[in-house]
Amino acid sequence: MIEGSINNPEMPQLKKKRERSANLNEAEPPAKEVKSEKMKEKETPPAGKDRRSGRGRTPMKPSSTKKQCGTQTNLESCSHWLLKSEPENRLEHGVDMKFSIEDLKAQPNQTACWDGVRNYQARNFMKAMKIGQEAFFYHSNCKEPGIAGIVKIVKEAYVDHTQFEKNNPHYDASSTQENPKWSMIFLAAF
Repeated sequence: MIEGSINNPEMPQLKKKRERSANLNEAEPPAKEVKSEKMKEKETPPAGKDRRSGRGRTPMKPSSTKKQCGTQTNLESCSHWLLKSEPENRLEHGVDMKFSIEDLKAQPNQTACWDGVRNYQARNFMKAMKIGQEAFFYHSNCKEPGIAGIVKIVKEAYVDHTQFEKNNPHYDASSTQENPKWSMIFLAAF
């Protein structure tokens, strides 16, 4: 026994072991289960407590550091977007998919729609693009991939008409005029 624990109310009291009855014929009365207040708290933790550990779940505090661009919560703070294009000839269903920065600059007013995007995450990013924001025009799938220029968003996301054109390689049979799936933006070279 630990010294000082008998009269100290802060120390837990040690229970004596029950001695087994010498007379085996004599039945022991069933022991009553007594639950202390602490045991009751462990069994039914208050709302917001983790049942396994008993520790409270507290919401995480917002980070004081700047969030990374591209996260759903902080899309507006992006300084530049990245638009990927293929500057070399590539046929898809008989249509050349080539579109380079030079092709954009050859358009009237150096503007064009950015259509044919069929990736949900890229579509969501395009929906977050705002007029006046800039984007890197990236050449991919070519001999020298890399950023070829900078463009500016001149019209925010709107319905991509190519999803409804049956002869277009970007046609999507599951998309309807009433419920279009895909969007496009309008951009300008500078």
